[in-house]
Amino acid sequence: MTFDEWVAGGQRVRLNGHNVFVRQDGPTDGKPVTLIHGYPTSSHDWNYIIPGLVSAGCQLTSLDLLGFGASDKPRDHNNNLVEQAALVQAVWAHLGIKTTALVTHDMGVSVAQELLAIDASRISRAAFLNGGLYPAVNRPPAIQRLFHSPLGRLLGPLFSERAFYSGMRRVLGRPVSDAELHEMWIGISASGGATIQHRLVSYIDDRAANDTRWTNALETYPGPTLFIWGPADPVCGPILSHIRDRVPGARITVLDDEPATGHYPQVENPSAVLAALAPFLSGEET
Repeated sequence: MTFDEWVAGGQRVRLNGHNVFVRQDGPTDGKPVTLIHGYPTSSHDWNYIIPGLVSAGCQLTSLDLLGFGASDKPRDHNNNLVEQAALVQAVWAHLGIKTTALVTHDMGVSVAQELLAIDASRISRAAFLNGGLYPAVNRPPAIQRLFHSPLGRLLGPLFSERAFYSGMRRVLGRPVSDAELHEMWIGISASGGATIQHRLVSYIDDRAANDTRWTNALETYPGPTLFIWGPADPVCGPILSHIRDRVPGARITVLDDEPATGHYPQVENPSAVLAALAPFLSGEET
């Protein structure tokens, strides 16, 4: 599915003072599941596994966080993850969602940790794909470090589709076609999104500032928890050992069949992600 086709299946809703892209898939009486994407892409990342989760009986809600995809991309706004979590809550209020499972990736895992810290009772179960759950062992790629530096504001106009491809190839473990990366780029660059990357990467500071609170929210969450991890990931791969040590009751699926999966499991290896995620969201024990 192209990015434009994905957006055509949703709507833009005015929430918390911004226009936010929201999409729902699956039966209205299905198990509620909220999907939260990562940096620097969009909810379109989930399109690879949406049909399988719909077949599993899930009612799926996905959104583009502020500054991403088809949502507003304000140029002079200092994004932060607490605000992004409040945006997710506003989506739930708008759609009448009381409790929901969470499926999150990359930056989205921190949004999930904030939601757990606010009110874990609203989260029926939580699944995490490669993301910086433990900032001390997370390794942001070079392009993110540059955007996060004092030079970040100047680099926006130089952030090209070619540079995006190059950065992505460094974190992927399995082949992803140029056509697929192009659709990701469309979501990034729409409405001048390439020029605000220095503001979006401020989530790195949010993780450091909230490290103890968010780590505690993850480790004390009482609901069913699943980690689906691509080990060939130079950014978050090492976090897997911390998960094993500090979240001992969780289910862990490591996507290490050759070629091992990297930082984008749902894009690189959607069939394996779906095989682990669908029964978990359905409440089946494996």
